[in-house]
Amino acid sequence: MSGGARPGAPGPGAEPGRLAYGMQLPVQSQSTLYAEPWEAGAGVADLVAVAQAADRAGFAYVATCDHVAIPRRLADTMGTTWYDPVATLAHLAAVTERVGLLSHVAVVGLRHPLATAKAYATVDHLSGGRLILGVGAGHVPEEFAALGADFEGRGRLLDETVDALRAALGQEEFPEHRGPRYEFTGLGQRPRPVQDRVPLWVGGSSPAALRRAATQGDGWLPQGDPRSELPSRIARLRELREAAGVEEPLVVGAITEPLYVGDADWRAGRRTLTGKPEAIAESLRAYAAMGVHQIQVRFRCRSRSELTDQIAAFGADVGPLLAV
Repeated sequence: MSGGARPGAPGPGAEPGRLAYGMQLPVQSQSTLYAEPWEAGAGVADLVAVAQAADRAGFAYVATCDHVAIPRRLADTMGTTWYDPVATLAHLAAVTERVGLLSHVAVVGLRHPLATAKAYATVDHLSGGRLILGVGAGHVPEEFAALGADFEGRGRLLDETVDALRAALGQEEFPEHRGPRYEFTGLGQRPRPVQDRVPLWVGGSSPAALRRAATQGDGWLPQGDPRSELPSRIARLRELREAAGVEEPLVVGAITEPLYVGDADWRAGRRTLTGKPEAIAESLRAYAAMGVHQIQVRFRCRSRSELTDQIAAFGADVGPLLAV
């Protein structure tokens, strides 16, 4: 697969000399913070078309979000359209060939780790080893309360859940874990993941999230940190990982500014990076200079066709210029 997750590898972005790129999919989550107007009337066919365009264009991954239920107090901002990540990634596995399948991020504290492992191991099995499991602590108290999960203790719960998932997503048919909240032994689960080690990326930019990514993760998914703050975050990750004695490489991510390849003849937004492919690539290579291995890009667009055209243009004209 082109740039995606491979059996035994920590995921896209691990290849030396290449700044990998992936994208959060439209349609499947429709927060007013980032959804484009056309997405409100879009559906499954649009979602599939965008994923297939990313697959053809050499994107390292496509990503989906995770929320079970949105309270009324947040609905005006977050919306209530949030596709289930496991069902969505499994569907997209069947209609794509190479692109990695990322949960960005699964709120794994909402579910027992064996249930989470069963679902995501199946996605990895069905996709031929393309899963990247991104995990995070979550931020909606009502969601935790409705599902009987511990919101106040979600950080400690996530720490243990990451360890439990590491065991449950390994190659042992009968995984074992003993912790303060969860314990399992002598319980077999098949199918096993295709990958020897499913890449486990930790999301968030708080001190606790950085510590968790550095000491327990294969990768770090930041929370949209501005460029100016990334160098200090990355230095802290390296410091924490070295102090913990973890020698495996950590895939460091970043979420870029919105992009538009070419000169937009409409108001694409003040913060949007626009222009010729060479100029966009030069700007994006600055992330690599900071120590970033993979970038998550988002394109301003007014329709599905404009988005798929942007994806194709980025893959053909910008991607090849991201060698570092």
